[in-house]
Amino acid sequence: MPNIPSLNLSDFLSNDNALKKDFVEKIGKAYQEIGFIALKGHFLTKNNIDNLYLQIKKFFDLPQGTKNKYEFDGYKGQRGYTSFGKEHAKGKKEGDLKEFWHFGQFLDNQEKNYNYPENIIVNELPEFNKTGKETFKALEKTAVYVLRAISIFLDLEEDHFDKFVINGNSILRPIHYPPIKKEPKKAVRAAAHGDINLITLLMGAHGKGLQVKNNNGEWIDAIAADDEIVINVGDMLSRYTNDKLKSTIHRVVNPPKELWGKSRYSIPFFLHPIGSMKLNVLENCIDKNNPKKFDDITAHDFLINRLIDIGVMKKE
Repeated sequence: MPNIPSLNLSDFLSNDNALKKDFVEKIGKAYQEIGFIALKGHFLTKNNIDNLYLQIKKFFDLPQGTKNKYEFDGYKGQRGYTSFGKEHAKGKKEGDLKEFWHFGQFLDNQEKNYNYPENIIVNELPEFNKTGKETFKALEKTAVYVLRAISIFLDLEEDHFDKFVINGNSILRPIHYPPIKKEPKKAVRAAAHGDINLITLLMGAHGKGLQVKNNNGEWIDAIAADDEIVINVGDMLSRYTNDKLKSTIHRVVNPPKELWGKSRYSIPFFLHPIGSMKLNVLENCIDKNNPKKFDDITAHDFLINRLIDIGVMKKE
């Protein structure tokens, strides 16, 4: 039995209004109760997945000195490489047992006014950036339709989020959790945390370990089928909906000792809006039983505050 609800995006995309309505009700219920779903019928192909895993394994296998060429302080961790142990969960001092890469938005010359940092070209791997772009675009397209279903559930116009997330400040993050060589004192592969963004789409990870905390405070494994991606609510969407939709705490636990010698790879896509989006709580999510819980803030300011919290940026 799956631990998180499984849905098929094809139901929402169909011309059958009953199927579409059922999808909206189920996704809304899932995001109110646990904050995670497994999704079939998305726009990511098996080729996208296989090609990107091949490329990221090649990158993380490069000599450390070569990888370090692609780590830039001036990019605040938003593009290129971030070395092992640098990032930590909010409220924790211990660095997570991972290294990762960031692909950002891929824009043409007419769209450069968004002022995002450029993506970093990996000279040693000619297919690396092309493969990253294909995956980024497939996941962004999937995310737009998921948010359209959420909009209907929230009694908003179906395209409510489109203007905020198409060409938004999203991040595709291939992660490598290297083999564990000695007993970690307090560190885990990814400590318990909520995501910063609106929604996160996770391609099938190579190796188990992802767990989510349910409403009873129990940690359960988040397991998806091979043709599914896992999608969870982030803190921005939870805040925007006054906690009507839940940003569920999740973690990546260390494997049993007999599996310490194996790497784990994971590729989440963090859907961020444009920085000017106001995350002010939606009026229709406020009533006398649920008063407004959060101060007004833009997506940009919220992101900066959280990047400082997790050690990726320093306070200026």
